[in-house]
Amino acid sequence: MTDVTRMTAAQVAGLISKGDASAVEVATAHLDRIAAVDERVHAFLHVDREGALAAARAVDEQRARGEELGPLAGVPVAVKDVIATRGIPTTAASKILEGWKPPYDATIVQRLRAAGTVMLGKTNMDEFAMGSSTEYSAYGPTNNPWDLGRIPGGSGGGSAASLAAYEAPLAIGTDTGGSIRQPGAVTGTVGAKPTYGGTSRYGLIAFSSSLDTPGPCARTVEDAALLHAVIAGHDPRDSTSIPQPVPDVVAAARRGAGGDLTGVKLGLVKEFAGEGAEPGVLAAFHESVEALVKLGAEVVEISCPHFEYALPAYYLIAPSEASSNLARFDGVRYGLRVGDDGNRSLEEVMSLTREAGFGPEVKRRIILGTYALSSGYYDAYYGQAQKVRTLITRDFTSAFERVDVLISPTTPFVAFPFGSRTSDPYQMYLADLYTIPTNLYGGPAISVPCGLSEGLPVGFQVMAPTMADDRMYRVAAALESAVGTLTPPSLEARA
Repeated sequence: MTDVTRMTAAQVAGLISKGDASAVEVATAHLDRIAAVDERVHAFLHVDREGALAAARAVDEQRARGEELGPLAGVPVAVKDVIATRGIPTTAASKILEGWKPPYDATIVQRLRAAGTVMLGKTNMDEFAMGSSTEYSAYGPTNNPWDLGRIPGGSGGGSAASLAAYEAPLAIGTDTGGSIRQPGAVTGTVGAKPTYGGTSRYGLIAFSSSLDTPGPCARTVEDAALLHAVIAGHDPRDSTSIPQPVPDVVAAARRGAGGDLTGVKLGLVKEFAGEGAEPGVLAAFHESVEALVKLGAEVVEISCPHFEYALPAYYLIAPSEASSNLARFDGVRYGLRVGDDGNRSLEEVMSLTREAGFGPEVKRRIILGTYALSSGYYDAYYGQAQKVRTLITRDFTSAFERVDVLISPTTPFVAFPFGSRTSDPYQMYLADLYTIPTNLYGGPAISVPCGLSEGLPVGFQVMAPTMADDRMYRVAAALESAVGTLTPPSLEARA
């Protein structure tokens, strides 16, 4: 039998449904792969071998009884450690939640279990999803399988790296300012941010409540669409969940794979067409645009003048919401508790707990957000940022009156070496320069590999109107059909 760890999720699902492999065999192969390579990659914070095998056995038993199963039944999946999983450690890669085991599952985890997927474990990330490199994890960084001395992106670097290292065929991430798409771009994988409210935030440890969006990570566009279809949909437990049917993203991906984009208008974002990007990234991007034109697409240059203000607006809105959301981590109800020796006040215990439990980037953003919300500065900072958010939304609305989707590079640069940007937070924040506008707008966006620059992956971003997630999958799949997928260098060869 072909090595199942190198197969796509769709191929693995087909193998299991035909009876050519059992779900237990598939799970075991991936668990063994994790055991063999993850010491070098560090994609996982927790591997649930016992739970994964139990879930796989349940799928095999259901199939033996002739029960009808979902299209991803028996397929392994890795889950970002910011998503609650009942009885399994969920730490958000922070010391303040070390060892915490939630008493409930997030909605998307419930849907994964109901679909028969096999959860392998929890993946590494920047602490509380705050970062662009996974260097801010309290438990050490994740390494990029393309080059173990470089970052895998962030905050969901662990989920993306698990795919590129062939430890899992599918993974779940969350995208607040690009944390699914940017890791996808620098690891040569596919990362999709659904429409905000299209996937439930119930059970997601909140960073920025008006921006956080769970979504699928995969090695192919079709696989991402299959996972998207499983986790998406209205959830009454999430007040921001959209009570509308999920677009047929799987059909759109399969249609796009046919390579016909006749009549599709692509908006080339003028503001993202060159400035700040590495030459190799721009070269791969423009070659991909030409490939899409050959498939019948029409390219229209679109100006979105307020996109240039997205980065500063985001870094006022997101930290402001984080300062409020993270106030609950105080050592009183759960998690780390420091200094409670009977001689200190509650306020002192809370202060000592937060000092010991939060890392430097989380502290930086809490301080920034608290300042932006403080009396006398609210209107000058947070209020102004929200006005910019409205202008960016208008740019998107105006653009989508002329074109079907917008396109840009996903990131301005390829994966950078560890430590090269941590001394300058602004340089780190630039990693999300092209991804942030979509989060402020709330629409869907996807990153798909489009080539190499200096031997490292480059990502191509497709942005669509809200609740038109199918459009981005169609274009992304068409590009994938034209340029192919990327294969990282063998980890075994570098052992």
